[in-house]
Amino acid sequence: MDDGMLTTPEDRRLAYNRIEGAGPGVVFLGGFKSDKEGTKALHLEAWARAAGRAFLRFDYSGHGTSSGEFTEGTIGDWAADASAAILALTEGPQVLVGSSMGGWISLLMARQHPERLAGLVTIAAAPDFTEDSMWAGFSDAQKAELVETGQVALPSEYGEPYIITRRLIEEGRDQLVLRAPLEISVPVRMLQGTADADVDMSVALRLLDHLEGPDIRLQLVKGADHRFSDETCLALITTTVEEVLGHA
Repeated sequence: MDDGMLTTPEDRRLAYNRIEGAGPGVVFLGGFKSDKEGTKALHLEAWARAAGRAFLRFDYSGHGTSSGEFTEGTIGDWAADASAAILALTEGPQVLVGSSMGGWISLLMARQHPERLAGLVTIAAAPDFTEDSMWAGFSDAQKAELVETGQVALPSEYGEPYIITRRLIEEGRDQLVLRAPLEISVPVRMLQGTADADVDMSVALRLLDHLEGPDIRLQLVKGADHRFSDETCLALITTTVEEVLGHA
């Protein structure tokens, strides 16, 4: 087990936990304002340790115990963090497991570093959510507040309100993945709950329709919510990762 801090080219310090093992390795990419100590990350780590598989989990800047403030970050910053972690802390192609925002970031990795991708598993992937969910869902008053003050507070069922910055929204427009063709040559498995209140099933269907590749599948789980963390869902995640590894 290797626990440490990685300094990125942008001089951000990322906390990580790494297990040495067989390749292709598995990298967990967490969601918006989540961290590497979440249920899915720890479940995958336990699975990797038992399987003798290389594994990496880390905190984006402004998340968990990494440096920086959450409100200072953008999708591009967090994608750069993921790129730095994958390039510095793993060897060869990896199976990326992206949860929610991590699903978006995994797609950016597939576009930017296809040579480092052995497979892709997304869990309630939320590509382009800053534009299609947040900005599109804002009232005229919220949009005006964001432009005038630089931020707006959104209620969250996960704790304190989310502070959404104008920079997050505007920079997110440079990272959109559903506006241009995206071809992925490695196996892709998308997992989506039908009771997800944060990412509608229509997003998963849109992503399925958008991606091009020889081996892309979407599995819907009736009744599963956005957390996708009960025992059944966790077992499905590891089974799906094993399936992708078998085709990698």
